[in-house]
Amino acid sequence: MGLEAPVMEQDPLLAQHGVAHGFTGRQGGVSQGVFASLNLGLHVGDDPERVWENRRRALMAAGVDPGRLTLGEQVHGTGLRWVGAGEAGAGAWAQAGALPATDGLLTRERGVVLGVLVADCIPLLLADPEAGLVAAVHAGWRGTAGRIGAQAVEALVAAGAQPSRILAAMGPSIGPCCYEVSPDLAGRFTRLFGREVLRVQGGRPHLDLRLANRLTLLEAGLDPGHISWHPPCTACHTGRYFSHRAQGGRAGRQAGLIWLPR
Repeated sequence: MGLEAPVMEQDPLLAQHGVAHGFTGRQGGVSQGVFASLNLGLHVGDDPERVWENRRRALMAAGVDPGRLTLGEQVHGTGLRWVGAGEAGAGAWAQAGALPATDGLLTRERGVVLGVLVADCIPLLLADPEAGLVAAVHAGWRGTAGRIGAQAVEALVAAGAQPSRILAAMGPSIGPCCYEVSPDLAGRFTRLFGREVLRVQGGRPHLDLRLANRLTLLEAGLDPGHISWHPPCTACHTGRYFSHRAQGGRAGRQAGLIWLPR
């Protein structure tokens, strides 16, 4: 796999509106074993030099400077951070350099590449092209329960975006087909979002994180036609994506990336 070029997948909605973005998968890197091959996570136990090379390859495939990749220290919370020119490149080459306790990044600065790293959680990308504002959000079940998507929308609106213009795209993530959860967590999400976010398969509850985030975005005022929320399931396609659930808790990370071109 190391001889292949990384594939930067595009969301049709964002691409239609000219938003610079991309979602990486497993192909085109140099990592080995459970991290084969385009692992972008420095915190999962992979050889750092391989991860650095993977990040370089992925960002070059996107046509942007790898040194402008900006990452948060994702803690499965709802912390948001505006990124200016001074924060550009935070976390690009060292995990310790990531913006602390941050699960959502927002910017109006051109040339800053916002990234979130995932392996089942939802990489949620937001953009108001007219206002020149973009955001990248890490939405696992904790962030989803905390409505991090709506909080990011509110922050964008406060900076000049309009809910009716904001575009939202969910990247590859675990689907309700594979996301079995405990009865306690199922009950919590039922209380927060209604029973429609749950499915019962084989007598066991399965959670639809994507639908829960879609409902959150609709409540925040987004146009239903501006939400793209049916990406591939990471757990169903482990040859194409990393999946923490399907790989028994030991997996690399892919990324959701968004930026304003210079």
